[in-house]
Amino acid sequence: MKQLSPARKRLLDNALTYGIVIVAYLVLQLMSNAELLSSTLEGQLIPICAYVIMAVSLNLVVGISGELSLGHAGFMSVGAFSGVVATVALQQVIPMDSLRLVAALAVGAVMAGFAGFIIGIPVLRLRGDYLAIVTLAFGEIIKNVINCLYIGVDENGIHFATSQAALVLAEGGKAVVKGPMGASGYSKLSSFTAGFILVLITLAIVLNLVHSRAGRAILALRDNRIAAESVGISATKYKMMAFVTSAVLAGAAGALYALSFGSIAAKKFDFNASILVLVFVVLGGLGNIRGSVIAAALLVVLPELLREFYDYRMLVYAIILILVMLLTNSIGIRQFLAQRFSRVGRILSKRAMKGVEN
Repeated sequence: MKQLSPARKRLLDNALTYGIVIVAYLVLQLMSNAELLSSTLEGQLIPICAYVIMAVSLNLVVGISGELSLGHAGFMSVGAFSGVVATVALQQVIPMDSLRLVAALAVGAVMAGFAGFIIGIPVLRLRGDYLAIVTLAFGEIIKNVINCLYIGVDENGIHFATSQAALVLAEGGKAVVKGPMGASGYSKLSSFTAGFILVLITLAIVLNLVHSRAGRAILALRDNRIAAESVGISATKYKMMAFVTSAVLAGAAGALYALSFGSIAAKKFDFNASILVLVFVVLGGLGNIRGSVIAAALLVVLPELLREFYDYRMLVYAIILILVMLLTNSIGIRQFLAQRFSRVGRILSKRAMKGVEN
């Protein structure tokens, strides 16, 4: 049998990833239209899209670039709050909800990318545990800065203050971000379709970057930084490229997430949120983009599916995480499953050939 070329194999692998996402969207959309989804699960559709984007974008840093980042939720919060402010500020300029959502996602992505660039300048000079600790600190700093911000919108534009008394707005102005209370009083613009499109855009960006010349340079730096730098690959340039791209996608995910609710607070994007996204990446497989998509979707839905067993819900959830971790990291188990699947495949192919002959 003729073996597939690496380029064709990569094309089929990417097509499978896109296919899984498209089929999942169509099935869930049909189930939603037929009212087969519970209200709780239907309310989880947009957060699932947001967390899938977060997992894929973090995998670009942790799995592809090989750097451990623990402050990814900080970029999500920057995108969330800047997207909310943008949608309120543009309400008169762009009355159409869909266009205003696109503008809010773009603003959230740009602001998070700018934050990623500023943070990346000192952070990417570090490695290993030091990098993880500093990114964790920056994530908490971003959260606390947002907790101290009061932002309002009036006919004169956007106003910033560090206390509620200092925020002076003209008549008809509206306070959007209210310090620790977060943002409230804005329209819910996000939809499952918008989340699905953003997931596809994220996959296209990440998969094309990974398989590009820049992606090969990033992989070379991950595998052997000294050897890569010795042939002229700039570690700062390519690490920054991966870090900022990841931050941009996280900002867009944050805006999508925030605009699916009527209010949002900075405490939602704390250290636990960063760890949750890191769990998605690790369980899906470092560097495995399709694995991140599947792991994020399943693990967001899993607590809701286990809600019947309320007293033991988190215990069962923890046991499932441990079992999945053992399964994905055990060479023996993977070989055993591969042998069984290949055996089933041979049996099915033989039956198919017999059917053709008959």
